[in-house]
Amino acid sequence: MTSLRPETAESLRRIVADKQAEGRVPGVVGAVVRDGAMLWGEGVGTADVARSGEPPTVDQQFLIASNSKTFTAVAIMALRDEGKLDLDDTLERFVPECGHAGVTVRQMLAHCSGMQREPVTDVWETLQQPDRRELVEGFAQAERVLRPHHHWHYSNLVYAMLGEVIARLDGREWFDSIKARILDPLGMTRTTLGLQHDPVTGYYVPPFHDVPILEPTFDFAAMAACGGLASTARDLTQWLLFVADPVEEVLSPDTFEEMLQPQIMVDRERWTLAFGLGFMLHRKGERFFVGHTGGMPGHVTGLFTHRESGTGGMVLMNSTSAPDPTQFAVELAEEVISKEPHTRVPWMPGSTVPEEYVGIIGRWYSEGAPFDFVVRAGRLEAHSPTAPAHKGPSVFVKEGDDLYRTESGREAGELLRVTRDSTGRVTKMNWATYVVTREPLAFGAWLSDTTQ
Repeated sequence: MTSLRPETAESLRRIVADKQAEGRVPGVVGAVVRDGAMLWGEGVGTADVARSGEPPTVDQQFLIASNSKTFTAVAIMALRDEGKLDLDDTLERFVPECGHAGVTVRQMLAHCSGMQREPVTDVWETLQQPDRRELVEGFAQAERVLRPHHHWHYSNLVYAMLGEVIARLDGREWFDSIKARILDPLGMTRTTLGLQHDPVTGYYVPPFHDVPILEPTFDFAAMAACGGLASTARDLTQWLLFVADPVEEVLSPDTFEEMLQPQIMVDRERWTLAFGLGFMLHRKGERFFVGHTGGMPGHVTGLFTHRESGTGGMVLMNSTSAPDPTQFAVELAEEVISKEPHTRVPWMPGSTVPEEYVGIIGRWYSEGAPFDFVVRAGRLEAHSPTAPAHKGPSVFVKEGDDLYRTESGREAGELLRVTRDSTGRVTKMNWATYVVTREPLAFGAWLSDTTQ
């Protein structure tokens, strides 16, 4: 799919226009990405109030603010894959002078270290950000305000320190590492440290009048790793496509999947938002979106992807006061998912059933529940007839004669052992050690039957 129906495009245009007007945002760029390209992207309002009537474009830069953290997290995971760190390593291994023992890389990525939110100086009052030396010295003075893993507690400070870890392990400044590892391979040529290429102007719109106030810009210094990137909707298309389908040159797809495993619940009341390793995990109804938000003076952004359909929504706004960027970006993506669903891939017949699976396929029982062992495209799978429709099957890979590893699904990582009699007939299986039999049996019934 390379284009949208006119009515869908008009619906997206209406969503952006309504949000811009209701939120009193000077300028908004909204975009939807799918199938390797930007399907739709438009600006509403004004990029600069001095040039009223010129809306922002998909090629103008906004500060993407805390969306920068997702780039930092990907770089950390790439260093892990290279053997330069472990997620459960503590910060003092890389920054011995950090002053806090036991803060792990995993905790830092998931915002569950308990460290305070910001550097020790009042950086959002002075807008003076620490350099690398000041950052590390200040971290030693910072408080660990919560017990680790007790609550999700957002911390720009720890992400700045992750930037320091990257710089020390990679032997170059944080941005130079991000550029070489991520931006260049993805072709993101207009993603820079701070605003550099035809930027929009950032404003604050006060609640009691409608005259935008110019917001200041400043040097991010050592805080860049937590919020210093600027980018365009066109460049960020490549990032959303990467989130939907990671490329090995940047990060192993398996490692990216690891990043999306929930580490801590953010919304403890309704369980609609969790945090993985660097990414927000947002549930909207039956759909699950991966991404992040960002806010800097004069700039608010949201980037979220529904990986199952490969559909990403983004919003870039040039105002400190703005609509919720998560809901805004997700609404754009959902509009396309709902109105322009992908055509289902046709089922294709298989060619052979491996001989070793012949005695295994069919219905079996374990813990009193049925499981259908089937062959699909030459793979052995186990389906639970009682599982919800959204739950996929367990998929097995061969490890040896009559020995299989559960690659995905229920009991992922566990072994399936097949037992045969002297004629080669499969008599039972053990999956995650639980006995699997052709007939439904109570616990202990198999033992009683074999000892008679």
